[in-house]
Amino acid sequence: MGLLNVFTSIKDRAEKFLNEKNVVTDFLGKIEEKTGIKKKVIAIGAVSLTGLYLVYGYGAALLCNLIGFVYPAYYSVKAIESPCKEDDTKWLTYWVVYGVFSLGEFFSDIFLYWFPFYYFFKCLFLLWCMAPMSWNGSQIIYNKVVRPIFLRHEATVDNMVSDLSGKAMSAAENLTREVLCTLMKNKTLVTPMQQVAQAEPKSLPSSTGQTSNAKVAPSEPSEEERRSDSSRRRGGSVRKRMRE
Repeated sequence: MGLLNVFTSIKDRAEKFLNEKNVVTDFLGKIEEKTGIKKKVIAIGAVSLTGLYLVYGYGAALLCNLIGFVYPAYYSVKAIESPCKEDDTKWLTYWVVYGVFSLGEFFSDIFLYWFPFYYFFKCLFLLWCMAPMSWNGSQIIYNKVVRPIFLRHEATVDNMVSDLSGKAMSAAENLTREVLCTLMKNKTLVTPMQQVAQAEPKSLPSSTGQTSNAKVAPSEPSEEERRSDSSRRRGGSVRKRMRE
């Protein structure tokens, strides 16, 4: 009897979704107008093809992840925009379970990848977690597994998070301080070098000009050198006359 109620609830939810006005129903309505096939039959065929593709098709992992993400994300946005808070709790619970499942799948994917029809059963599991009923998978897993573990280790996790956040803040402050000190030291070393490099080209032309002037301008003889030179010339003329 319980299983019949589940199927009835799923059927009512699907019919309600098909009667709503959204992108999917508009697309199905256009197909119904062109082919004459009812939207309900088209939806059942699409679901059947999706199931077969999850079993035998290529890229089943991507399709399975889209099914587990797109629909809940759409209704999560609607829950945020609605004034009611019950749907917020519902979809928050789903995302918590989805995150825990994804974390476990990450470490066990190397083994589960070879499991036959893995993505088909994964898709069924995600559909069960998001099913529109009070005892869906996310509610059961959260209340039976996630919530007891969280309450048991909540204080320890809070202390660990606070310690890690404090250490991260102190490490960031120390790193910022070291970077600033390094930048200041580099600035003090670069500034005198730039001043020396700017002053050297100004002193070079004056020094070269002085050396060139010293080479070009001849040195004038002193007065004593002139007198000795004239006395030598007179002595030479006197000796010449005596010989004659």
